[in-house]
Amino acid sequence: MSFLVAIDGPAGSGKGTIAKTIAKKLNFVSIDTGAMYRCVALYFLEHKIDLNNQEQVANALQQIQVDLQYDDQEHPKVLLNGADVTQAIREKTVSACVSAVSSIREVRLKLIELQREMAKGKKVIMEGRDITTVVFPQADLKIYMDAAVETRAQRRYEEMKVKDPHISYEYVLESIKKRDKMDREKSFGALKMAPDAILIDTTHLTIEETLQKMIDLIEEKLSQK
Repeated sequence: MSFLVAIDGPAGSGKGTIAKTIAKKLNFVSIDTGAMYRCVALYFLEHKIDLNNQEQVANALQQIQVDLQYDDQEHPKVLLNGADVTQAIREKTVSACVSAVSSIREVRLKLIELQREMAKGKKVIMEGRDITTVVFPQADLKIYMDAAVETRAQRRYEEMKVKDPHISYEYVLESIKKRDKMDREKSFGALKMAPDAILIDTTHLTIEETLQKMIDLIEEKLSQK
């Protein structure tokens, strides 16, 4: 059975955590598109690709293979050209440049093609920035998750300080604000809410409350199939 849940929203809105949890509970495949863009950003950093050089970018994209392994739906393994980069793609250097990398049209087109291929014939929950508007505008269920920027920054700070005890909340907040601006101003694949998407504001919701809202929406849609 093919069924697609598409989730868009800004960084720190909780969409990644929710998507992985729902995938485990409902036996869906969770596709983390953000991790895929981070793989490209990591490769570009490691190979010193000039983002303004179209030839370099095009050649690099031909060398990149991204795979997601689902032995554990809550913590899928991310592979870049066969190497496990699950942790490496979360480093600050990658976070700092991933929005710029994902703004490149050629990068988006390559990954959109891969994302559509991954979803064929499966029950999928996919989250990102333009899943409901560009990648799967005909998704069975479209959701836009959001939260106050301070709430999103606090969540991301709690996440990041485990690996980097010296990181500050102020640094994370400014990074989130900068990321929001870049994501919303992209010429292709900009972050925006699809007209027919359902808004879920997670500012004052627990993970459990958000999860239940999502499951109720999915089960209602599934019952109509």
